[in-house]
Amino acid sequence: MPIAADDPRLTSAFVASSTRYDDVPFLRSGASGIPLPRISLGLWQNFGSGRTLDSQREILRHAVDRGVVHIDLANNYGPPYGAAETTFGTVLDSDLRPYRDELFVSTKAGYDMWPGPYGDGGSRKYLVRSLEQSLTRMRTDYVDVFYSHRVDTETPIEETVTALADIVRSGKALYVGISNYPAELTRRAHELLAAEGVRLFIHQPRYSLFDRTPETELFPTLRELSVGSAVFSPLSQGLLTAKYLDGTVPADSRAADSRFLDESALTDDYLERIRGIDGVARGAGLSIPQLAVAWVLRDPVVTTAIIGASRPSQIDDAVQASKATLSDDVIAALEPFAAPSGGSLR
Repeated sequence: MPIAADDPRLTSAFVASSTRYDDVPFLRSGASGIPLPRISLGLWQNFGSGRTLDSQREILRHAVDRGVVHIDLANNYGPPYGAAETTFGTVLDSDLRPYRDELFVSTKAGYDMWPGPYGDGGSRKYLVRSLEQSLTRMRTDYVDVFYSHRVDTETPIEETVTALADIVRSGKALYVGISNYPAELTRRAHELLAAEGVRLFIHQPRYSLFDRTPETELFPTLRELSVGSAVFSPLSQGLLTAKYLDGTVPADSRAADSRFLDESALTDDYLERIRGIDGVARGAGLSIPQLAVAWVLRDPVVTTAIIGASRPSQIDDAVQASKATLSDDVIAALEPFAAPSGGSLR
């Protein structure tokens, strides 16, 4: 239920909870000096034109109150493109400015952002100009992490990496990361950055019970290089929830209005798997989303899991999951219902 415009949570000056670091555990990202909360808040799906500012503001405030101080964005998160960063900048000004040094804010560039050949990819022009635009939208003079969001096969990786290194030297980003890079290009990016005197801080891959692609090559590479990871879609775009257990699509679900997920995903195979996962979750005393989050965090190569949230209780559930330790028996019980190691169901 939406909160009222005069709710004191929104009309009073925000003072972060004095217990905000009591619950969520932190883990150091690779060999860096930075620990991240095991749960991070991603502004991909719920911070665009379809949500009120007050509801988005409530979620951001609640995240900080629970110690979820890593906020993950990208230039084209919305809709429309840029809307999530603009929303974040508005809330930063109205509520979170006193806590900026407690926040660890990331953004990315790599996918389409503006028309023409310079609004997409991995060129120096696109990365530098995109970050400058992002900083304006977010009303901050730096981000903590700036990512190359994807491999651009038409741009030499040397150009992309040099741009990232120069961005760090400019002070507009404190650290750099890469997202959606395969293992061999991750190793190459790490090597090129090291030659520039800049460390590859973190990698952001998709990872869940239904997509275990990173386990075969990427995660071993990250362990070898001592690079952390921030995994996205740990709930497989909402498939790892109880919403679809009966095989139908609720009107307010992700599958009802997302271009990334639709009813065609609710196959007999999916229903058999999610019902099996539900049984394992119940036996472990967890919900399906909590079990899914705890599962991706079971290996310390995963520094943090990025979750989306449309209501504050989802942040609470994820924080609770971040403290759960799954027994070997629970992990083994999940195997028949998960993707095979190194594979994906989608």
